[in-house]
Amino acid sequence: MNRKIALLGTQFTMTQGFYKQRLIDAGLKVLIPAEDERAEVHRIIKKELCVGKFKGSSRQYYIDVIAKLAEQGAEGVILGCTEIGMLIKQADSPIPVFDTTAIHARAAVRFLVDKAVG
Repeated sequence: MNRKIALLGTQFTMTQGFYKQRLIDAGLKVLIPAEDERAEVHRIIKKELCVGKFKGSSRQYYIDVIAKLAEQGAEGVILGCTEIGMLIKQADSPIPVFDTTAIHARAAVRFLVDKAVG
C-alpha cells in the first residue's frame, strides 16, 4: 500500500527527482500542487520568505494548497524548503506537517550527542 505525502518547496524540489525520488523509493506516493500553484509556492519562497517577508496572504495561500493536497489523499505534508517552516506550523494544516529544518536540526543534535557520549 502506497502512503501519500504532499511535498512543498521550490520548483526544483517539487518536480525534480533528487528529493522526490527518495520519497518514492521509500514507498511513498508523492503529491505536489498543480503547475500554477507550484509557481506561486516557489515565488513566495524566493520573493518573500528568502528576504524576510511573511505575509498573511501567503500563509493563507499555503494553507489552501495544503488543504487541496489533503483532499487528494495526502496523509502529511513535507515542508521541503527551510524557509517554509517560518510561515507554516502544524496548527495551519489539517494533516501532519514535517518541517525538514526541524527534522535536520534534531538529527544533527542526536549525531553530536552520540559522538560526545560515544
